[in-house]
Amino acid sequence: MEEDLGTFDAFYSIVAKLRSPDGCPWDRKQTHESLKPYLIEEAYETLQTLDDGDTNKLCEELGDLLLQIGLHARIAEESGEFEMADVLRLINEKLIRRHPHVFGNVEVADENEVMVNWEEIKRAEGKIEKSLLEGIPHNIPSLAYSQIIQQRAARVGFDWNEIDGVMDKVSEELEEIKNAENHQQKVCEFGDLIFALSNAARWMDIELESALRQANERFRERFMYMEETSNKRGISMNGLSIEELDILWEEAKRQTERGN
Repeated sequence: MEEDLGTFDAFYSIVAKLRSPDGCPWDRKQTHESLKPYLIEEAYETLQTLDDGDTNKLCEELGDLLLQIGLHARIAEESGEFEMADVLRLINEKLIRRHPHVFGNVEVADENEVMVNWEEIKRAEGKIEKSLLEGIPHNIPSLAYSQIIQQRAARVGFDWNEIDGVMDKVSEELEEIKNAENHQQKVCEFGDLIFALSNAARWMDIELESALRQANERFRERFMYMEETSNKRGISMNGLSIEELDILWEEAKRQTERGN
């Protein structure tokens, strides 16, 4: 190819070539529907690289994510729905319109005023009709969803005055789980506890999905260390007491933390 491969035009021309009659059979076969799993997968792989702090890998994963956008835009273009230029124009217009403090003469004191203005502009656009909680995709992970709706409610003052109240709520919900009289009550109270923990994470500026992904990864590494160490020592984890397993777990924690 003659194009500079460091340009957007080169990228999109490659996508178009892949979708052309003499392009790639797999790429030509794809539809908006068939690409859904790949969009989700690439988004989560990008999140994983952010968790890992691997900037080289992040550069690659952002490209993979961009490919999904390019394929969807090309499919839409082929069917006459819209073109990539429309995608770019709409986001550029939105960025300018929703940042009047940057591209206009509006003055703001801090990021909180930015968010207030953002919501007012959305309302003027007709993007918010009935509720602040409308327009949030229902299929995003529940932990992320809980933090988003809490953030939106906080914009109109429906929030605790300080984090002490949030932590008291966590303790209250934990106690209610202990006092639940049947399974259905336990399910309900457990959901309330997770929601309260999500709120606490929001107050501490912790992205809960990321925190849980990291906790899952720590458990995976430690448990795999326990399995590998048991095999090397010729012992079966099934035959170890809970006390012995706990000692092995602590060893796994020390070793995996040292490796990181």
